[in-house]
Amino acid sequence: MAKRIQFSQHGGPEVLQLVDFEPAAPGPQQVRVRNQAIGLNFIDTYFRSGLYAPPALPSGLGTEGAGVVEAVGAQVARLKVGDRVAYAGGPLGAYSEVHVLPEANLVKLPDAISFEQAAAVMLKGLTVQYLLKQTYAVQPGDIILFHAAAGGVGSLACQWAKALGAKLIGTVSSAEKAERAKALGAWATIDYSHEDVAQRVLELTDGKKCPVVYDGVGQDTWLTSLDCLTPRGLMVSFGNASGAVSGVNLGILAQKGSLYVTRPTLASYANTAENTQAMADDLFAMIASGKLTVDIQQRYSLGEAAKAQAELSARRTVGSTVLLP
Repeated sequence: MAKRIQFSQHGGPEVLQLVDFEPAAPGPQQVRVRNQAIGLNFIDTYFRSGLYAPPALPSGLGTEGAGVVEAVGAQVARLKVGDRVAYAGGPLGAYSEVHVLPEANLVKLPDAISFEQAAAVMLKGLTVQYLLKQTYAVQPGDIILFHAAAGGVGSLACQWAKALGAKLIGTVSSAEKAERAKALGAWATIDYSHEDVAQRVLELTDGKKCPVVYDGVGQDTWLTSLDCLTPRGLMVSFGNASGAVSGVNLGILAQKGSLYVTRPTLASYANTAENTQAMADDLFAMIASGKLTVDIQQRYSLGEAAKAQAELSARRTVGSTVLLP
């Protein structure tokens, strides 16, 4: 028997229960992992509340963690019992002492990276990897705009962009967040609570604007982001914190300079075991070199998952949060 967090109805953090369950034996291409640390992400609250539909209820929760392989299916060739591994993709159920998932979703974890670091950084770190290295390959000297620069993804993007020699302009909502973004490597910040983002971008770039804008906010920032792009620039809409962008008139891309737009997801980039491992290796190398710091500020036991989600939703957490089974 093992323990896991599950929920039988949608609702607030109070629907999360710590229960005993019998872990399944891994299928032919599956691996059973004994979790050592589990990542807490805002998307977990969407599954709990019912905004995103889990496959069936009762359901486990969470998609990110790190641990040790304790059993493998008959057709598993890449991993063996005892391997250190990490993951950032489904199925749901990472909030657990033991988790069974496809071999293809797991990456090998080097000794230089701790289980806590991996659990805290996989989802956000792989997102930043594909954004800055693949969706648009950021070059030294590029001036790029990144919304919510002091958030979980943004705080990693500030560091990684600086390491690439780029100048990241980060949007923030307060003076405290501006200080945090700059400390992490942002070249400049714009406080959208009292500054005009597009106007400030124009000033900071000497009228040239940016070749790429990374926008995880969505609906509220869509038009502003387009106004910050140079002709033939790329709009990367990778999240919808303020709601999804909808009802887009493609003509607006023509009016604002023959712009490009993409709506990428991690799953489309980490779409094979080889691609996922290569992205993770790049991420781990950045951490091992000291160019990327994983800022874990909160640790909760597995049984405190409801409390951890309540703190996250109330924006009382800073940096990353991990659950420890």
